[in-house]
Amino acid sequence: MSAMTIAKSELILGGQKSGKSRRAELLARQWLAQSPQHQAVLIATAQPWDDEMRERIARHQQDRAGRVPGMATVEEPLQLAQAIAQHSNGNTLVVVDCLTLWLTNLLMPAENFKEKEPAAQDWHGQAAMLLGAIGAAQGPVILVGNEIGLGVIPLGRETRAFVDALGRLNQDVAGACQRVTLMAAGLPLTLKDSA
Repeated sequence: MSAMTIAKSELILGGQKSGKSRRAELLARQWLAQSPQHQAVLIATAQPWDDEMRERIARHQQDRAGRVPGMATVEEPLQLAQAIAQHSNGNTLVVVDCLTLWLTNLLMPAENFKEKEPAAQDWHGQAAMLLGAIGAAQGPVILVGNEIGLGVIPLGRETRAFVDALGRLNQDVAGACQRVTLMAAGLPLTLKDSA
């Protein structure tokens, strides 16, 4: 893939296995290659609730380490705005992977999850803090999320509410980002570029 410009903020949306994370990794690798002072940090929002998810996370970590060996990983399932603020500086590119799991953690926490400070009941407040953190970030921020609203209307009130919430979050984050990219079959389609 040819060199891509790195926007101050970019939202990368797509379906499962569409190439979202791969694009974010390519941008991080490019950022790291630009200067020996550059750093990259991945903020991972996934939580290992079961054996399959633990295996998936381990596989992602191993694959990512091979593709972007210089990128550090921080796990933060809930306090996303604070993590961006903590790790962002002029020499650091921050990748958030992914917004969909972060929203899942806020809206549908697993029964056995015991957090010292419970997530705010109002996810809108958490989203507002996220938008503020994106705008205040000193270095580039790349956010990865799923586009799940293209299919049939799901059964169940909770599922429909989640699809609606994710659609709203994606719209809000897209509005806050300089660039929005939709991935399909590993190919990027630029939806917005004000970089």
